[in-house]
Amino acid sequence: MSELFDEVDEELRREQIKKIWDRYSYLIVGVALLIIAGVGGWRGYQYFESKKAAEAGSAFVAASTLADDNKHAEAEAAFNKIAAEGAPAYRTLARLRAANEVAARDPQTAVKLYDGIAADGSVGPADQDLARIRAASLSMETTPYDAMRQRLEPATGPDRTYRHSAREFLALSAWRANDTTSARQWLDMIGNDPLTPSSMRSRAEALQALLPPAAKS
Repeated sequence: MSELFDEVDEELRREQIKKIWDRYSYLIVGVALLIIAGVGGWRGYQYFESKKAAEAGSAFVAASTLADDNKHAEAEAAFNKIAAEGAPAYRTLARLRAANEVAARDPQTAVKLYDGIAADGSVGPADQDLARIRAASLSMETTPYDAMRQRLEPATGPDRTYRHSAREFLALSAWRANDTTSARQWLDMIGNDPLTPSSMRSRAEALQALLPPAAKS
């Protein structure tokens, strides 16, 4: 008797499944096709992005070789092309390298390029700060302390990658401007940071020794 009931239940299930299939078969097939298309599209996207990244990497190496060979104009053009058309992972790095090539012939134009990178909200904080540091290194001789502080102060925070260099540049700029109070501020920040590199700490101590006694009290 139980076998008979099992057969009846099985037959009912088959009928239910058939009714569901007859009613929703187009929807089921459509969803399945969408899933297949989505997976295929994602795989294609991944392949395309990997291929693009590999091409950008090869182009970046070629541009770097041009730079190493002192072919600055050609290297600049190659880096600019990567910055405009390359994979996202290489674009900011290419902009930084292009600005570096410009610096060999026109430091002031390079400063503007670096400042543009630093002001670009789509660029990560570390690369923004690196651009600030490079701009500061090229313009230290001609930029007033207030302008240097406006450029570099965002990079001096305790969690910033290039904070040590930013603080050192600001201490030196303040010292050159005879602003001993500001120089002392940055030198103290350098000295109080346990992660300050030893070589930079030594330079800060040497600069601090040049401050007048009143500034050290």
